[in-house]
Amino acid sequence: MRTSHLLSPVSPPGSDGFTLLELIVVMFILSLVLAVSLPSLTGIGESRMKSDAKRLGSIVRYLNESAVSTKNTLNMKITFADRVIRYNGPEGDKSEKFDFLSGIELPSRGLISEGEVVVFFSPLGATENFILHLRDDKSDMSIAFNSMSGRVGITKGDER
Repeated sequence: MRTSHLLSPVSPPGSDGFTLLELIVVMFILSLVLAVSLPSLTGIGESRMKSDAKRLGSIVRYLNESAVSTKNTLNMKITFADRVIRYNGPEGDKSEKFDFLSGIELPSRGLISEGEVVVFFSPLGATENFILHLRDDKSDMSIAFNSMSGRVGITKGDER
């Protein structure tokens, strides 16, 4: 009787590794997981700036429409030192911080990026057009407000 043969595991022929089909299936599944997750990781900073731009555009549109509909004068105060916008609406005073806020461009005063600026929205709407600028070390965005139409446009970089 041979005891050495009983102690060692015997595997059937051809099962010493993975088949080509198994490797292809695993590679396919990994490529699907990477294809789904990688795009969401690449533009994290840009999507935060885009989110700030959309929030800021919504605030401007809200203030303009609220001033016209309630026939009150509302204002938006921008403090560049701490990148905070304070505004009074029909629901009361609010403030929001914008990490990428870098300046405002007014036809009457030019580009302002320091100190404080107050923009008024009268019962007839804002008195002049303006452009709010958002910037980080890699990219920039602009929120343009048209006082005649009350429309807000968001552009990336130098697009106009």
